[in-house]
Amino acid sequence: MSCPLDPSGLPGPLRRRRSLSALQSGVFDILVVGGGSVGTGIALHAAARGLLVALVELDDFGGGTSGRSTKLVHGGVRYLERAVLRADLAEYRLVLEALRERGAFFRLAPHLTRPLAILTPAYSLWSRLYYGAGLAIYDMVSGNASLGATRHLAAPAALDRFPALDSRGLRGAVLYYDGQFDDARFNVALALTASALGAVVVNHAAVIALIKEGARVIGAQVRDGLSGATLTVRARSVINATGPFADRLRALDEPAATPLLRPSGGIHLVLRPGLCPDHTGLLIPKTSDGRVVFVLPWLGHTLIGTTDRPEDPAEHPAVRTEDVDYLLQLVNRHVSTPLRREDVRSAWSGQRPLVRNPTRAHTAALSRSHIVVESAAGLVTVAGGKWTSYRRIAADAVEYVLRQQGLRARPAAAASERVLIGGDGFSENLVREVQQRRALPADVATHLGHAYGDRMEAVCTLAGQEWMQRLAPQHPYLEAEVVWAVREESALRVMDVLARRTRLAFLDRAVARSCVTRVAQLMGAELGWSAAHQRTEELEALAQLDGDM
Repeated sequence: MSCPLDPSGLPGPLRRRRSLSALQSGVFDILVVGGGSVGTGIALHAAARGLLVALVELDDFGGGTSGRSTKLVHGGVRYLERAVLRADLAEYRLVLEALRERGAFFRLAPHLTRPLAILTPAYSLWSRLYYGAGLAIYDMVSGNASLGATRHLAAPAALDRFPALDSRGLRGAVLYYDGQFDDARFNVALALTASALGAVVVNHAAVIALIKEGARVIGAQVRDGLSGATLTVRARSVINATGPFADRLRALDEPAATPLLRPSGGIHLVLRPGLCPDHTGLLIPKTSDGRVVFVLPWLGHTLIGTTDRPEDPAEHPAVRTEDVDYLLQLVNRHVSTPLRREDVRSAWSGQRPLVRNPTRAHTAALSRSHIVVESAAGLVTVAGGKWTSYRRIAADAVEYVLRQQGLRARPAAAASERVLIGGDGFSENLVREVQQRRALPADVATHLGHAYGDRMEAVCTLAGQEWMQRLAPQHPYLEAEVVWAVREESALRVMDVLARRTRLAFLDRAVARSCVTRVAQLMGAELGWSAAHQRTEELEALAQLDGDM
């Protein structure tokens, strides 16, 4: 099932004012707190089933963990290894579910996903056989959702696929396939689709207190992050979907509540173009501390991630120098040309909301499965999970609320198969047709098609008015995308555009810095910013780009 463009036809600023007003009108069936993959997934699922839904997000959609992933839609090769070696049925089921969900990503957002070949190098005959057997099982478990057949490559063929691979001692490689996606834009698409289905979805709005009637949670006080105004939002059920910050919201309900989560930090580096071919990534399956590292092509650059370490929740997690050095040194053992710090164009850290297990000290050993729990006062908290389980989590959370509240809703099946905005009419033929009709450069056409899907024509029409100029000469992003982000995608801050509607901040911080003023000018014209407000926005964006994003 497809989803239309925003049915209101209202410009972005007016649509936000209407949404803020709607938050205070009546009682919602569900108030979702948190605009990451799980929160927006819940809002979409609930709205598609006919429930009255509101969602508020402290920062921006995908501004936290959900926009800082390794950009892979995968079942988890290392989870499968643990499942087999430890006969862990729970881990095996997690892999099965994730591989099924990988297929759903391709069905529901074909413009934001693509298959990706990944090479696993082997430096001994035993490792080649071991990796080959494991990845063959991974392929077999994928079943009809397989993206390509696993196969063995001799050393020369492996070097043809990944020329930067170190050939010394190379005994061959195993090639397998997984999915890749644009996490932040997928998250934005979830929010937009939920909104188009009737959910009231508001970013830059923080829950500052829970409202109780007697001993029961019946809503929340929400502060608008732009105006500072405080709103009262009432709901039959409040769902805490704040990812690694879930325990903070729980503390507003029960200050002495035992923590549910043990967040894990994962650092990612983006390097200059050239290390990865566009069609093939690299999996380094064994490191000195048992972690897995990927070297992947991503939007014309090379993405390296990730380490895995426990850390406290933070809005902008720190990137430690030792983690950067760790990743570079590790990858340098597998490539022919050494990587240096000067090659790093951007770095960021994301935090996984792992469910606490006091018997396991290492976060790499914790499961990515999820739980749904309810406090004595009725606050429903979703904890754990990962991108490939967001639909299952959403369905579980909504079903739980339906049972607890005795609500009636449409069948779940149709809600689970809702195509995201941009996906319904997308095809590679569409990209080629629009490119020819609009005389677009190839990189711009490819970018617009895979960022906006069947809405790329509308973006081109907007660009043709006066905003066809690129934001930066070496990147395909157009000035029109800034205007579009404000009008159609709820962008309200400069970093909303630079980090999530486009991915410039994650690809190249220096280039993103050079675009701050122009992005602020374009947004200011749309949002009615004063010169002082525009300068404040610029300074805040520069501070994030110079610090931890």
